[in-house]
Amino acid sequence: QTQLVESGGGLVQPGGSLRLSCAASGFTLDYYSIGWFRQAPGKEREAVSCISYPGTHTKYANSVKGRFTVSRDNVGDTGYLQMNSLKPGKRAIYYCAATRCPDWGVCTFEEGQYVRWGQGTQVTVSY
Repeated sequence: QTQLVESGGGLVQPGGSLRLSCAASGFTLDYYSIGWFRQAPGKEREAVSCISYPGTHTKYANSVKGRFTVSRDNVGDTGYLQMNSLKPGKRAIYYCAATRCPDWGVCTFEEGQYVRWGQGTQVTVSY
């Protein structure tokens, strides 16, 4: 069975940090871009960050620039999202997704381009 498995979510205090992981199971992430998306209660899912293969291009939503860092381990077929300075009152389910990386090596925020999705992991920022 091919799937993406996220982990690392949980409850964190404002200003704290979490690192989310996205592991591929049953397939390799070679030549796949990895995208990170989040969905807060009652809101549309939004793109947070993405990283191309093998990792030369990254992209961030304005709301997380300077606080989040996306990376990947190509040997371990795992993507990461390091989240620092988390803001209070934020709760969302974070999803990772994978799409074939184009030859020009740029990742995309277009949800429709992503063909594989993880089940999501919840992140809650609260005291």
